[in-house]
Order: sequence, then structure tokens, then C-alpha cells
Amino acid sequence: MNQMNDKKIFEVPLYAYQRSPDQDAEAPVRRKVVVIGAGPIGLGAAIDLAQQGVEVIVLDDNDKVSFGSRAICFAKRPLEILDRLGCGHEMVAKGVEWQLGKVFFDERQVYEFNLLPEKGHEFPAFINLQQYYFEEYMVNRVRALQAEGAPIEIRGRNKVLRVTDTGDHVSLLIDTPEGEYKLEADWLIACDGAASPTRAMMGLDFVGRVFEDNFLIADVIMEADFPTERWFWFDPPFNRGQSALLHKQPDGVWRIDLQLGWDIDKEEEKKPENVIPRLKTMLGEDVKFDLEWVSIYTFQCRRMEKFRHNRVIFAGDSAHQVSPFGARGANSGLQDTDNLGWKLKLVMDGIAPESLLDSYDIERIHGAEENILNSSRSTDFITPKSEMSRVLRDAVLDLSEHYAFARPLVNSGRLSVPCTYDGSPLNTPDALPGGPARSRPGSPCADAPLGDGYLLSKLGDQFTLLTIGADAPATLEAEGLTLTRLALEATSDITERYLGEAASAVYLIRPDQHVAARWPAYDAAAVKAALKRAIGKE
Repeated sequence: MNQMNDKKIFEVPLYAYQRSPDQDAEAPVRRKVVVIGAGPIGLGAAIDLAQQGVEVIVLDDNDKVSFGSRAICFAKRPLEILDRLGCGHEMVAKGVEWQLGKVFFDERQVYEFNLLPEKGHEFPAFINLQQYYFEEYMVNRVRALQAEGAPIEIRGRNKVLRVTDTGDHVSLLIDTPEGEYKLEADWLIACDGAASPTRAMMGLDFVGRVFEDNFLIADVIMEADFPTERWFWFDPPFNRGQSALLHKQPDGVWRIDLQLGWDIDKEEEKKPENVIPRLKTMLGEDVKFDLEWVSIYTFQCRRMEKFRHNRVIFAGDSAHQVSPFGARGANSGLQDTDNLGWKLKLVMDGIAPESLLDSYDIERIHGAEENILNSSRSTDFITPKSEMSRVLRDAVLDLSEHYAFARPLVNSGRLSVPCTYDGSPLNTPDALPGGPARSRPGSPCADAPLGDGYLLSKLGDQFTLLTIGADAPATLEAEGLTLTRLALEATSDITERYLGEAASAVYLIRPDQHVAARWPAYDAAAVKAALKRAIGKE
């Protein structure tokens, strides 16, 4: 077992406090971008910007990675984003891959599902990886960028006490072990979690629902021969009237979620003498295990009304919260930063108007609403609010064992999928007759195998002109940007994912690998107009 090694990850400062020259400056130093929070979302935002050459300072009141595994399920789309950030493959190598889920009702399995039945993707449907490893790999990536000379810095034990948006910059008051200092930022990205002190300092709040239920999370270290699958129980004999969830993690760690109900004493329920008997009832008296981490959560499905407040931009849990069913928290937060980074860079470079950042609000609120809707539906199914709802839920589960039509009605957590930005002002109306719906404007690009690698790794993080069976110039200069062409052959995978019934296709792909526009053939004027729209100039 690697329990002691894991503990060291929690205990060793990875970004220990060091005095910054900014603390000794006579007047507050102005920085380009300041990120508050060195969790997965804050680090994701910072790495994205640093890779584009943008100066970024990360402030965190801690100096270590998160204690406990916390977020553990990371979906294919965020893994593809992490690959562009330079740390996706390491996480997959360490993580536990899975794509099969099983649903149980009482003591019997009613059905199973496959999250990635389609071949030809570089990354798996999901990995399970403790958040402390996730953060450690991201900190390692920051260190590698620093060694390459990238303008990125993490300041541990720098606690933000005050945030003031002055109109053309943000003023910060920061506390450290050596006293307070002031700092200014052209832009501030708040990634400081569900309890966001930044949000509170600015007098902002959430809108949405708070669910009246509690769930026990326990990470246990044990040798078990359970397969690497997601197992979800409704009304199991070991937790009658409630639900349960089992996931495998690296290092022999297993995540167990047990629904407890609303009227409980949280501190009592977290005590080992109360947790261990529950786990023995589930796992069996003879199973030997060590309790590594315990927490109780009450969840909410809420969001801020706006994510952008002039020069302060919120991302991740500080902007929106969902229940953990479906693994939407960290996964959607990384999609926030993926949406924001390239837009902020274009605005800072003067290529795009500041109003481009309003599309971050539009697109990511659309994503948050989609997640909240799915998360709320999952929660209502898992925790029926009336006896009639429970009767209906149980009937659906009974039917799902024998009838396929009932299985889509079962909702143990619609698992995280990337958001399609239908209706975005950055989209050009679809102009590819017979094109696949999955690659319409606003959609994230589906990966596909190429002769020498995979599509998404070749798209990179710039505007790209993707052609299939169509001629186009190797490069195109427009709006202060250079578009590079990526020409593909019409393999069966490319045809299914990008051509459909069309004989040829030309796609304009955004830096976050979402489709901005598509046509059956190259037209320079149409491409330039679509690019102009995609950077917020129309």
C-alpha cells in the first residue's frame, strides 16, 4: 500500500511561502492576470494563459495540494483539455480507466452501460484519480513552464483579504506570514471554490436549489477484486431506503458514497466508530480495510447570475455548483478555463474587443444550466421527494432489468459530457448540408485516429481551418490572426464524425476546439466573416 506516500502529498508544501519583490515595492505592482485559488481550475486557467505567453500570478491561502481525494472522476473532454495543458497523459497513466457502469436495485443488477462504445479516441471515457494527484501533476507542469521561462508564479500562503474593481484594473489586499501587501491586476480570475471569499467580498451570491440530503464519502484502502467499473445501488440491503456508489482509485483506494438522509448529526456520522460499521455492512465483516478520508457533503445546484463582473471573472465552483452525481464539478470547471483563456488573450492583445468576454458568460452559463438541469434531475431520481415519486422511480428500475426502453429513464447521474454552444453569438449558421449533427457549429470536436496520431492533438490551441476533400490555402491572414490548414483524408471515422452525407467539408475550429463554422467548400470571404464573428467583432 502507498498510504504513507499519499499522506506526504497532503503534508509537504508544494508551493511554500516565499517573499515576493512585490511585497517590498513602494507602490502596488500591476500584474497582467491574477488567479485566486491553486486548485485544479485555478491551475488550469494559469497554465493555459502562461502557455500563451500571458503573465499570470496564482494566489492561494494554502501551500499544499488538497487533503483527501475529493474530485476523482475526470471525463474524456477535460482529459483532452489537460493534454493541451501538458499534463493529460501523466494523469491517464496514473489514473484508473473505466467506461462500464452497473446499476443495482436492492440486491440485483438491473443493467449496465458503456460510456465510450465508439473506437478511435486517444483518451478514455473516464479516469478515476485522487484530486491530490491531479493537483500535484498540475503543479509539476507549472514548474516545468517556469523552467522554460514562462511567466507563471504560484504564491502559497497569500490570502486575499480585499478585492476592489476600479474600472480599468482590480486592486487586491493580500495577507502573508510576513504581513500584508497590495497588488493590482489588469484581470482577476476567481477560482476559489464553492465558498468563494472573492464572491463574498464582492457581495455576490448564487441562484438555484439547495437539496435537503446528506451523503457520506469514505475513501478506504483495501485489497478487493471488484472490477474497475462504476457501481450504483438504489435501495441496497446495506443502506435501506437510500443509495450507494462504489469507485476504484489508484493505490488500492476505493471511494464509497452512502446516502444518509437529511436529519443527521454530521459530526457524529463522520466519526470512525460510526463509519466503520456502515462500511462493514456493505463490504462484509471479513473484508480488511483502512479508512483514509471521510467527509459529509450537502449539495447544491446553483450558479451566479453572471460569471463576468467587469475585470473579475469567476470559474469553476466559485461560479456554479452541482451535485457530485455525474462528475460535473471539476470537469465543467476545466471547460470554463478552456473557454476563457484564448478569449482573454485576444482581448489583452487588442485583436478582439473586450465584449468577446461576454461570450464567456453566455457560453459557460449555457454549460452551467445544462449541468444544473442534469444534476437536479439525477438528484430528484436518486432522492425521491414524495412516496409517489419513489413508487414511480422503483417501477422504472424494475422495468429497466428486462426492457431497454426504461433504461434511459434511470438516472444515477447523467455522466459529464462536453457542452455544445448552440445559439452562441460566435457561431456562424451551419452551411454544410448533410453534415453530422455532432459536429455542428458550437460543438466540441470529436477526436479521430489519423495515420500518425490523433486529430485533437494536431488541432492544438489556435484557430484552424480543417478541410476534408476540399482545397484551401495552407495559411490565411485575417483579423490579425494566421489560420493554418489541416487537411484530412475521408476515413470511415472522419466521414462519420465530420462529413456525414456531404462529399467534402471545410471547418473553422476555435482555439478551444469547438466548431465555429462549416461549409461544403472553401470560400475565403465566408471564412473571414466567420472568423470575425468568432472573435466577437460582429
